[in-house]
Amino acid sequence: MKIGFDIQLLERREKTGIGKCAQYLLEHIVKIKGDNSMSVNYFKNSRGMEDIGGLRGYEKIGFELNEYKGSFNQTIYKILWNFIPIPYSMFFGNKDDVTVFFNYYIPPYVKGKKITVFHDMVCYDHPETMNLKTKIMLKLCLKSSARRADRIVTVSQFSKKQIIKYLKVDENKIDVMPNGVDLDIFRSDISDEHKEKVKRKYGIEGKYLLYLGMLEPRKNILGILEGYIGLCGRMKDAPKLVLAGGKGWLYESIFEKVRKNKIEEKVIFTGYVDGEDIAAMMGGAEVFVFPSIYEGFGIPPLEAMACGTPVITSNNTSLPEVMGDCGILVDPYNYGEIADAMERILTDEKLRLELAEKGIERAKLFSWDNSARIMMDCIERASKQ
Repeated sequence: MKIGFDIQLLERREKTGIGKCAQYLLEHIVKIKGDNSMSVNYFKNSRGMEDIGGLRGYEKIGFELNEYKGSFNQTIYKILWNFIPIPYSMFFGNKDDVTVFFNYYIPPYVKGKKITVFHDMVCYDHPETMNLKTKIMLKLCLKSSARRADRIVTVSQFSKKQIIKYLKVDENKIDVMPNGVDLDIFRSDISDEHKEKVKRKYGIEGKYLLYLGMLEPRKNILGILEGYIGLCGRMKDAPKLVLAGGKGWLYESIFEKVRKNKIEEKVIFTGYVDGEDIAAMMGGAEVFVFPSIYEGFGIPPLEAMACGTPVITSNNTSLPEVMGDCGILVDPYNYGEIADAMERILTDEKLRLELAEKGIERAKLFSWDNSARIMMDCIERASKQ
């Protein structure tokens, strides 16, 4: 069986969350499949194709590179296929028995069976948290992709329910594949020396609370700041708040909130964090704060737990499914609850140790090996349909 993977998500060195998921899945799928019957499809001329050398690494571990070198690029194609049904096979041929798309979309006329990954239904559940371009693109493509798909993979039971609700998909067509955590990287025994080195690199001094992810409305950064302002009103020696991650949509209001409340000296913006520094930054934090408004899965809290860092996260969407009873769950719209949770962890040593120990054990239940096996089972089922 020939399997193709569309890898537009891996075009940039600074990969998004779902780009990292695709990367981990490919690296673990090749261990299971163990032969040369898999290829990766990509447009050489895609805007932002900065990691072409990195893509060559997939060839080294067993994937055939299927590169389209013509004048089309991924962005132009994605816009046009909604109006002109240009066949995907025109770019990547007819050799694959199954093709997997990691990022919601399935173009028209893909040879063989088709699988797509729907990470969430945020464009229906919370459209106000998305920029207009992304929202329009998703709403244009989701229903047609669901129709074209032989199977749909999603990352939580919560997301499966939302797909059924909004897209009217037969539940038997959907496979749930929880994301994983790389326990070789995210672990609780990272040395203090390494943590201090990373702190110096990003200008962090002393103890700190941490949020790590894109700075955008859906992640509820303003809610974190409201909770932190409340904490500072109770604890004059409150640790600094580190907001780590790249600037997303409507990030300006976050900086304005900090200026307006005169907490510039208490809040540290690191910008994008290099992948090799994330675990040490998480492991060095007193608390990981992630009261997101909406998550299809929520990998960062899981990674923080694996590092032995207590987690505060939301009591909604998929997050309780991921967390179990191993963190403090809060209403993301109740800033007093967020402040209470911060204060509890910072002042209760017994609670902090209990959450750290339970989180480490919980994280062990989520592995990319398991995710890859579920994906391969899904590919096998699709091939037989």
